[in-house]
Amino acid sequence: MAKTLKILLILLTTVGLGFASAQDHIYSQFFNQPIYLNPSLTGQFEGDIRMNLIYRNQWSGLSGDLSYISASADLNIAKFPGGVGLIFNRSSEGTAYLVKNNAAATYSYSVGGDDFVLSFGIQAGFTNRNIDWSKLVFSDQIDPRLGYIPGSISAANPPDISNKFFFDAATGVNLVYRNFMLGTALHHINRPDESFSGTQAKLPMRITVNASFKIPLTPYFDYNQDEGASLIPSVVYYRQASNSNISVGAQFKYKSLNTGLWYRTGPQNGPDAIVLSLIFDLFKGKRNGEKLRLGISHDATTSKINYTNTSGTTEASIGYEKYFPNSSGYNRFNGLRCYDFF
Repeated sequence: MAKTLKILLILLTTVGLGFASAQDHIYSQFFNQPIYLNPSLTGQFEGDIRMNLIYRNQWSGLSGDLSYISASADLNIAKFPGGVGLIFNRSSEGTAYLVKNNAAATYSYSVGGDDFVLSFGIQAGFTNRNIDWSKLVFSDQIDPRLGYIPGSISAANPPDISNKFFFDAATGVNLVYRNFMLGTALHHINRPDESFSGTQAKLPMRITVNASFKIPLTPYFDYNQDEGASLIPSVVYYRQASNSNISVGAQFKYKSLNTGLWYRTGPQNGPDAIVLSLIFDLFKGKRNGEKLRLGISHDATTSKINYTNTSGTTEASIGYEKYFPNSSGYNRFNGLRCYDFF
């Protein structure tokens, strides 16, 4: 019974955080959903078209639903030069299934030469937020000795509104200089009101800063030849209202294999998780630039909720990119693109 109450407490706390602080979800495999990380990374890849899909099942040991999915497609267009793209995000949280669906268009513009590429990006779309009030559990439905009372009805009066639509916008900038990359992005720059009750509740801006440094481990490294072994330390900083997270770690990249180890802090800068990732790039090296990427990662929870209660978090991702037939853009960027860091 104590375990049941503990799980209920965790789930209720999670739903409460969704209302109180409106904290966006973050992906451990941030490099496999670059448009979600920063809209200026739209079109920044080796090819003409790219498609990415990532799914996150958070705290799979709990009985509630904490799942997130992002799907995107973007084009690398030389005439801009830059890229355009579309991204769809969906989150489902807690026993009341607090669901967010977001669809947005992205655009980036790039300048640069042989040594650097500077990209500017914007994103605009709409979000639908809805909740099933009937599945919420209130205190008068929990017996101190027996726990949750099945079939009980709470005296609480939830708001009449269960759906909310709003416009959402983001912007970002990213710099690649030789073997160093630095980017920053602002999401929810218009601070939309996502309240169900009528009392204003503006969604705080999410600030993201990412930095990576590529360290070649083989002699005579050439930017145009990405087959040598390299170590890529990275750090990503997230801040939304008073909550902040930092992911710091490194990837070892050799030919078609990419493995990484990360440490992430929680919203109050305490320990959150240790992350292990494993990425495989298939078909890499073909003349048409075709590449199929498969990724898997697992978060071992290190916070007070601990791994025993949560069973950790698992992410799976898939990506595909290629050049169109007879494309004039093959290898025109001399290897200076964000994919070299992932």
